[in-house]
Amino acid sequence: MEPLFPITVPLFSPMQHSAEASPEYSEPTKVGLFTVQFSQGGLKQLVQEIRQKRFDSWEWFLLALHGDELHVAQRTPSGLLALGHLAERWKKAGVIPYPHQIKAAERVINEMRGQAILADEVGLGKTIEAGLILKEYMLRGLVRKALILTPANLAWQWYSELYEKFNIVPGIQRTKWDWEYSDILIASIDTAKREEHARIIHGIQYDMLIVDEAHKLKNSSTAAFRLVDGIQKKFCLMLTATPVQNDLKELYNLITLLKPGQLGSYRSFRAKFMKDKRTPKNPGELRSLLSQVLIRHKRGAGTVQFTKRIVHPIVVRLSPIEQELYDQVTRFIKDAGRKAGLSGPLILPLITLQREVCSSFFAAGLTLQKMLDKGQPHPNPVLGEILVRAAQIRQNSKCDILEQLMSTLEDKVIIFTEYRATQDYIRYRLERAGYSTVGFDGRLSRGKKEWIKQQFYRNAQVMVSTESGGEGLNLQFCNTIINFDLPWNPMRLEQRIGRVHRLGQMRDVHIYNLVTENTIEEHIMYLLHKKINLFEEIIGELDAILLHLNLAKSFESELMRIFLEHDEKEAIRRELDEFGDRILQGKHAVKSAVIDLL
Repeated sequence: MEPLFPITVPLFSPMQHSAEASPEYSEPTKVGLFTVQFSQGGLKQLVQEIRQKRFDSWEWFLLALHGDELHVAQRTPSGLLALGHLAERWKKAGVIPYPHQIKAAERVINEMRGQAILADEVGLGKTIEAGLILKEYMLRGLVRKALILTPANLAWQWYSELYEKFNIVPGIQRTKWDWEYSDILIASIDTAKREEHARIIHGIQYDMLIVDEAHKLKNSSTAAFRLVDGIQKKFCLMLTATPVQNDLKELYNLITLLKPGQLGSYRSFRAKFMKDKRTPKNPGELRSLLSQVLIRHKRGAGTVQFTKRIVHPIVVRLSPIEQELYDQVTRFIKDAGRKAGLSGPLILPLITLQREVCSSFFAAGLTLQKMLDKGQPHPNPVLGEILVRAAQIRQNSKCDILEQLMSTLEDKVIIFTEYRATQDYIRYRLERAGYSTVGFDGRLSRGKKEWIKQQFYRNAQVMVSTESGGEGLNLQFCNTIINFDLPWNPMRLEQRIGRVHRLGQMRDVHIYNLVTENTIEEHIMYLLHKKINLFEEIIGELDAILLHLNLAKSFESELMRIFLEHDEKEAIRRELDEFGDRILQGKHAVKSAVIDLL
């Protein structure tokens, strides 16, 4: 790295030179952040001192050099050692830290003393902020032992981010021995909260604790909350895009976990700052208290302007034999569902079957066979008849349309499906048509997932990924998504799109949705696209909005209820309109009541 500014020193006292003569100097030599020039007398004296072994210890030299580097850093615009230290690495990797990320790191270190909730909206790079803060503290010698708690599916993503962007080589916890012997350790919070692991963790003194998806600690009675509350740490970072979701008490619990006493007792907090569980009072004073421990940036001017989402709905018309089979499966589902009710044990496989039949009859056939086997020794004859008919179908209209679409695309493409049987069939069809593909799913090990990702980046044109495989996957080098089938939960759909439409994406993202005509998929597309406009904006608070709805069952079950209760297309559409209005009202309520605080 180039020195920030040159410093010329005689190295030894000026008394070594005569007052009349101006000393001559050697060629500049780089030492740490400095450029040093030795005077002739100083250079001779240095050689003599070294030969006589009259010098301080190497440890003292490193300490003095480190102090000088810190002094220089304080006089630079950012004051962060890490920016200079990582400059060459970031240049080669094409990493450009955004101003809001640097400001966040500066505030945490200089104002918050390493205790902060990083609550930027989705996609603004909270992981980069946390990595920058961790690296800075490591360079300053203030952090040696750090623990990163994260959902299990994000562990490998954290490893990649820390290694590739910050030259930090963490361990990933696999055994109980890792807790004590790995200095920088990434671990699943679900594993860590188990009693046998928590007992070990609570006996360790950590320099830094980082908790990803920290909103999962919102309930103070959970094992995860007790785990984090009992960890000994100097510095603590909590990352969440939704620090409050459904109740201001959640925000109180999170901040009290980070900095006890910041908001007083819960009784005083409730009396002073809560009109009801979602509506704050004295918002100015509360916002001032929050700003001392919480940093939140929003998309737009001053942070990041995301590229556009361009949505392409593609209607797929089933062949007569496919439509007949779909209608037969649907009649069976409606009859069975109305008998069982939404609370019956049969409802989950029925929901699965209804979704699969819109994906491929190969996926639906596996579920039909399982349902038939469970009915032994008295199998359902209707199921047997449907299964025989499904086995006779050789056409797949969706894959026919997919091949036509692929012939118009030149860039890399990621295709999402929810089912492995459909994934295998898509890959078979595309490989037969001459496309190079890779498959990505939840069965793969962490190392194999990374290898598949690199294969997609370097060689293959198409990645076919299941829902479970797509979690924690960052593919900014790709800007084309094909949703072969539509998930019923909008959070899962948002997660799919978020694999490519995220920080670092430089191009507009094209989203192709294959929608089968005259099926429930057509209704789902209407709700998500036309009614709540999910595809064309990032809804960072979507999970909070869904919680606000207080659904008696899951989002999927609510859709299934509408589907089971009505046969007429107009009646289904009317119910979906009402459901969509509730979602939009929830969005408005969450934003107006809580989000304005942050």
